[in-house]
Amino acid sequence: MRVVSLVPSLTEAVARSAPGTLAGATDWCTHPPGLDVVRVGGTKNPKTDRILSLAPDLVIANEEENRAPDLAALRAAGVEVLVTEIRDVPQAFRELARVLDACGVPARPRWLDEAEETWSSLPEPRTRLTAVVPIWRRPWMVLGRDTFAGDVLARLGVDHAYATHPDRYPCVPLEELRACAPDVVVLPDEPYRFTADDGPEAFPGLPCALVSGRHLTWYGPSLTEAPRVLGRALRAARP
Repeated sequence: MRVVSLVPSLTEAVARSAPGTLAGATDWCTHPPGLDVVRVGGTKNPKTDRILSLAPDLVIANEEENRAPDLAALRAAGVEVLVTEIRDVPQAFRELARVLDACGVPARPRWLDEAEETWSSLPEPRTRLTAVVPIWRRPWMVLGRDTFAGDVLARLGVDHAYATHPDRYPCVPLEELRACAPDVVVLPDEPYRFTADDGPEAFPGLPCALVSGRHLTWYGPSLTEAPRVLGRALRAARP
């Protein structure tokens, strides 16, 4: 089985579960560290000719991260493409199992069982916080409705302000975000790399939690430690 992954979190899942199966991955596939495969461009602009040259048995993709025209071009060239849809934590586990099965993984990996147990056994949050969750600036863009990251936060007791917005990733003026007066502003380090010097200054007087984008938005082995890592960052923002 030769697999090309166009989704960083799925790359990590396959690499952990079926070493040697991956023939190619995107430039953004950073985990596991030291992954030695052919790089095929970005998630939004993969080099289809390079993918085809690898003669993959399967390309794995995601309906949000990858563009339909690129996937259609691969299918037109005779390549099988598996497209995932992941909008919440339970769906992530179902889709991960489907991907690993399609990649020929003979048995459910231990990390997947551990991750699912971690999330199913989370205690009910003692308190709930309100949040705005920017994922980009210039223009400011935030989590909206029906997102995996939003469901992750909700299960940790954080309700983001635009969860019922008509758009999944609405652009919102900074003044409006400030006017929400949330309990916390959650600033991940991807897709935009918010840092202590780039992001919190836009929200004077509001607690800001700098969080790992991998633990907030990736669905793969990082799910096992995500509640602990994200919980620690959220608590640190509100001593």
